[in-house]
Amino acid sequence: MNSLADPTSGYTQASESKHTEIRRTESHLTGSTGHLLFRRSWLPKTSTKIIILVHGYGEHSGRYEQTASDLARAGFEVHAYDHQGHGRSGGTRCYVRRFDHLLDDLEGFVAAVRAERPPLPVVVVGHSMGGLVVAAYASQRNPNVAGVATSGAALAMSEDLSRGRAIAAHVLKWLAPRLSLESKLDPDTLSRDPEVIRAYLEDPLVQRKITTSLASEMLSAMKRTAASAAEVTVPMLLQHGEDDHICPVAGSRDFFEQLNVTQRGLRTYPGLRHEIFNEPERAAVLGDLVGWIRKLE
Repeated sequence: MNSLADPTSGYTQASESKHTEIRRTESHLTGSTGHLLFRRSWLPKTSTKIIILVHGYGEHSGRYEQTASDLARAGFEVHAYDHQGHGRSGGTRCYVRRFDHLLDDLEGFVAAVRAERPPLPVVVVGHSMGGLVVAAYASQRNPNVAGVATSGAALAMSEDLSRGRAIAAHVLKWLAPRLSLESKLDPDTLSRDPEVIRAYLEDPLVQRKITTSLASEMLSAMKRTAASAAEVTVPMLLQHGEDDHICPVAGSRDFFEQLNVTQRGLRTYPGLRHEIFNEPERAAVLGDLVGWIRKLE
C-alpha cells in the first residue's frame, strides 16, 4: 500500500474557504438507452479540476449535497447524475437490461461535461454500485481521465448474500427480469450517524427494492470487474470502511493488490461503515480524497 498525503491537509484548505460561493444547477440529458437522466452541478467561482460523482444502488445524486459542496469549496467543479431507474431519472425503478448500459451512461456524461465546461482534468468518483461502475469503467473502457476513485465499492459479495440467492437472481433475470424484490439492505449498516439513517429512511427518492435483472447484472459485473484490475491504466484511489457489511472491504483490498498503475492508493478506515462520506469521521475521509486529487496532473 502506498502512502498518501496528510489526510487532513486537503480538507483543511477546503474548510478555510467555506464561504466560497457555489452555483448549483439542475438539468437533464439523454442517456444511452434513451431515458432522460437527471443531473446536477456544484460550480465554484474558480476550479482546478472537474469531479464526476457516481452514486450507488437505490439512492440518487441528491444524497451527495454535503460531499459535493465540500468538494466544490475545495476548488473542484462537481457534476453528478441519477442512474437510469434511480432518483429523478427515467426508466423502470432499479432496473437495467445490461450492466454495460451504466458504463455507457457514464461515458456519455463525461463527454457531455467535457463539451460544455472548461478544459480541466477530470476525476471520476463512485460509491458502492457507483464504485463498481467506476472500477469497470477504468478497467474495461480505457478512459481518458486524470484519475478515478471509489468509496465502498461493490467489488465483492456481501457475506449476507447466500449462494442460493445469487443463483436465484440469475435464473429469475431470464424468467422475470423486471420482477422487483426487497433488497434486504439494513439502513443501520450505512453509517453510525443516526441523522444519516433518519434522512435515508425518510427520503422519497430512495428505493428499497431491486429488480432481478439489476441484481443479476451487478453480481456478474462484480466477478468480471474484480478480475480486470490489472487492465486499469489511470491513477486510482480506493477508500473503504472496515466495518462495511454491505460491500466487504476485501473487494477493494483485492482489487488494489492487482493494480499495475504507479499512482494507486488504498485507504481503509477501522470502525467505519458503508457510507464513509456520511460517517462522523467524514472530514478525514474527504481530506484523503481531496489531497489525492490535488496531486493528480
